Formats: sequence, C-alpha cells, structure tokens
Amino acid sequence: MKTEVSTHRGRVAGLRDNGIVSFRGIPYAAAPTGRRRFAAPVGHAGWVGVRDATRFGATCTRRPYSGALGAILPDPVIAGDDTLNVNVWAPADAEPGSLPVLVWFHGGSLVHGSNAVPIYDGTAFAASGIVFVSVNYRLGVDGFGQLPDAPANRGLLDQLAALQWVQVNIGAFGGDHDRVTIAGESAGAYSVAALMATPLGAGLFHRAVMQSGPTAAASSDHAAAVTERLAGILGVPRTAAALSEIDLPTLDDAQEELLADGSPLTGGPAFTFVVDGHSLPEGPDRLLAKGAGGAVPLLLGTNRDEYRLWTVPGGRTGTVSEAALARSAEQLGVPDAVLHRYRDRPDNSPGEILGRIASDRLLWLPTMRLARARRKNRSAATFMYQFNWPAGELGACHALELPFVFGTHRAASSLVGADAPDDLHRAMHGAWVDFINSADPGWAPWSADQPTMVFDSPVSDVTDGPRAADFEAYGDWR
Repeated sequence: MKTEVSTHRGRVAGLRDNGIVSFRGIPYAAAPTGRRRFAAPVGHAGWVGVRDATRFGATCTRRPYSGALGAILPDPVIAGDDTLNVNVWAPADAEPGSLPVLVWFHGGSLVHGSNAVPIYDGTAFAASGIVFVSVNYRLGVDGFGQLPDAPANRGLLDQLAALQWVQVNIGAFGGDHDRVTIAGESAGAYSVAALMATPLGAGLFHRAVMQSGPTAAASSDHAAAVTERLAGILGVPRTAAALSEIDLPTLDDAQEELLADGSPLTGGPAFTFVVDGHSLPEGPDRLLAKGAGGAVPLLLGTNRDEYRLWTVPGGRTGTVSEAALARSAEQLGVPDAVLHRYRDRPDNSPGEILGRIASDRLLWLPTMRLARARRKNRSAATFMYQFNWPAGELGACHALELPFVFGTHRAASSLVGADAPDDLHRAMHGAWVDFINSADPGWAPWSADQPTMVFDSPVSDVTDGPRAADFEAYGDWR
C-alpha cells in the first residue's frame, strides 16, 4: 500500500506494510553530474507532483566487490544520476517530530557499498520505534580524490548535506531532529569519526556509533599522489576538469587497476579522508584526541577476527611465510615484545599473526586510544563492545556483526551462515536501540576498569578489559 509524505523539495510516495513505512531514493542534493561532479554538493531543485520512492535510488559510481568477497558481500549497482539520496524507514502513523533518529553511513573502504545493500534494511529499527535513514555519498576519486580545482573531502561534504536534509525534513517522517544518532561500520565508522571531528558538523547529531572504523586521515600531498597515479593510468592531468571528461566505465576500470594490489590490511593506494585545513583541519584521530566530539555520547567497538574477511575468502592466510611476517613486522615497527604476544596465541601461523597485527593496528588500537582519550578529556560517556561470535572459517570477521545489529541475519546466510543465532541479534539490536533512545546501551561506560560488552552466543556479557594486557604491552606502538 502506498503512502505519501511532504519534504521541502516536494512530495514522495513510499510503501506502508505491517505498520512500517519506507521511502527509498529521496534526493538530498543535486545530481553530481557534469560541472557538479567534483563540486561541493548543492540543494536539489525539487520536482513537480509526487515522486516515486518505492524503489532504491541510483548508487554512486563504483564497481561492486568481485570474486569470493563479492559472493559474501552483495553490492548492487543501480543506474541513474540522482545518486545523492537517502532511504527512510519509520513506524507508520508516528507523530511528527516524536521519535529518535538513526542515520547510517555504509562501509566499503570509501570505494564500495551503497544504501541499497540488503543487509542495511531499516525495518527492524523502525519496528523498534526508531526513524532510520541510510545515506549514499560519493566514493573513490569522485568523493575523495585530491584535486587542485575541487574541494577536498567531497564525500564528507555529501554526508554533511544529508545530515542537513535530516534536520529540515525528518520531522515529517516522525523523527525528532534534536535526537539524531549517526552510525556506521568500517568506512562508515571512519565517516562517523570525521563527522565528529569536523567543525562543520556541529549541531547536526547528538550521539554516535562507530563499528570497526579507522580514524587517521591522509595528508594533502599523500592523497594528491594517489590521485596522480590514477590520472597517470588515464593519461590526463590530475584535475577535476580533465577527469570530468572521462566516461564512467573507463574511470572505473582505472580505479580497479589502481586499487588492485591493495587492501585495508596490506595497504597500498587508497582513497581516504584528507587533512585540508577546512573540513578537516587535522586528522580525525588527532582532533578527537584533543576533545572534538566530546559532548557526544559514543558507542564503539571492534570484532575479534577483523582480518579474516580479507584473508580467508581469497586464501591469503596460507600464503604468508615466516620471512614475509618478519619483514612486515619490521616495516610496521612492531616491538619484539608485541610480536611474542601474537606468537603465544592459538592459530599462530604467519598468516594469522600478520592478519591480527594489521587489523589491530588499523582498527583495534585506534579504538582503544580513542576511548582512553575521551576518558582523559572527561568527554561524554563512551561505551565499548567486542564482537566474538564466529561464523565458520570467517571467525568473528570484519562486518559480521552487521546482520545482528540490523536483524537481517536470516537473509545474510552468505556471510553469517544458515544457523545464525537469534539471541545474538536480540542482544545487539537491543543495545543499539537503547543507546539511540537513552545514550545508554545497558552496561557501564568506559572507565579505568575498561568494562566491555562481549557479544557472543549463547551468552553476551560484560568483561573488564578483555585485552587490557595487550593494550599495555603495545604502549605507543602504531
């Protein structure tokens, strides 16, 4: 059954089903095409009549995951120009402006993903009394390439524009613009860190959730070098004017070539947030450590076996030799005492050790340091979690917690398997809903004792400092 809502740019028609309304593909900014492709986002001109919002909108230009990883993480591609769009799920008949809001930023290393990924269905949040919004933002060179004739961090500017859209429009869907939680996983959590850090985000949100996200940004010179390599593959100058002349399939092919040998764990060329002196005066890690975002309650955590998403599907774990492990540990500056701690764990093959080192360095250590800095700065409450439930050979890998948070675990068998436990969904989804409602997920905030909710099945429970000894041993190692 169709239902309609008025936004400030026009009316939209969505669907009503079992007490939930959903609206898909609503533009929050003008299509980033032509001269606007590498420009800051601008407002959408609107439409005449009622716009159909029963289907997902266009996805931002990128290639979906390929190979074994693509089989685990479906990444639909939807053609069209209005790629800067949001989806909204809400309880039917909610009073205007009455309910808390969750705004979700998808992951994908800032080069993959969209708000049309099935795992991000917002029905369970709407059924729990939350108005749920999922956001598309520009990716790859379009969103994060460093160009002399275009603003930096265009993907971040898109995210800010989406939050501004929420402030203006969410009341019509039942949401309270003064109770907005931002959340994301992986690159989405990285986005949350940047939104908390940027001075441009003040007042647009009130709570935050970071699931397995890095926090450091690249220098302008480093980001420019990555974009220069892409321009070299294409044989054009590193300018927005030149890249705008390249057709999208050719550009996508060049990005695939540029990024082919890299991964979040192994490094290599990547598109990332940039220290530009305006949207990010410093990296999010430095700004957050200095107290940025300190008034915002924060829920954050990591998964026990993050690295296995990138090493298991392609069989990379078994290809790492002792010599390669030694070289990598030396390049990363891993102290001998730290390396010995990894060797003392079960599953201590060179590939497993290198995977743990890389994912700890990228995700776990920055998360711990952020929690410690917020406590030192006497920031708003910080709540820590660790996700431990294993799905076969993937273990408790990167992104595995997502279907349990969203209640889409029954439809995500390619990632979590056929027998994903309902009790884990109830524990995680319930904690997220409680945090969105009250800024308290149900356990003590971070303190000297390091209370951490360990999500597992059949029992999820709080443990004080599950890796406290590791953290102390690592010291200032980065």
